[in-house]
Amino acid sequence: MKDRRRESRLATHPSLRVCGARFDLMPEGAAWLADERLLVVADLHFEKGSAFAARGVALPPYDTRATIARLEALVEKLKPQTLVALGDSFHDREAGHRMSPEDAARLARLSRSLDWVWIAGNHDPVPPRAFGGAVMEELRVGPLTFRHEPRAAPSTGEVAGHLHPCAAVRVRGRRLRRRCFASDGTRMIMPAFGAYAGGLNVLDAAYGDLLPGFDFHAWMMGAKTVIPVSARRLEGD
Repeated sequence: MKDRRRESRLATHPSLRVCGARFDLMPEGAAWLADERLLVVADLHFEKGSAFAARGVALPPYDTRATIARLEALVEKLKPQTLVALGDSFHDREAGHRMSPEDAARLARLSRSLDWVWIAGNHDPVPPRAFGGAVMEELRVGPLTFRHEPRAAPSTGEVAGHLHPCAAVRVRGRRLRRRCFASDGTRMIMPAFGAYAGGLNVLDAAYGDLLPGFDFHAWMMGAKTVIPVSARRLEGD
């Protein structure tokens, strides 16, 4: 009965297929591979706020706590068997040391409650071992390859992060810019999940070798759902 209720909730979320594998897209910025009971997030950037504060940029120091809270809520809702964090989970190599004891305890408790995979990123090539889990350069699951930095097309089955994709579209004269999932059906680039992570427009030249032409969609994140928008409708920055 609980599984049926959980699947009913997910029926309200849009899905996309990458090489035949179906992902439910969550408005929080996570992707849910129900067949594998696997939850995917990218670019958590824990302790970005404290890194900026150390350089004299005054940011409220609550980004790590907010990001962990959103992760906890998703894990409670979906009950995944595995969580894959696609790199840059920590903003730098000292992030784990700057984390408050309370936040560190919450993250350790969460990461040890399921099979957690830390994909190595460019910000955190060696994620802190204090939080448990397995550390990998990439993970293969069926036709899918989970890694941090996307590679030039064709890279069939790739699920990656790194670029923090966002998209802009004009609706009834109003310009909307949101974080997004970007996919052409053969690969998916995940939005950044971290509270302070920024975004790079999917029409930027950095995506040219990854999503060539306009044969892809940006799945733009709203407050309660994710909406697919053809690349031909998007605006640059």
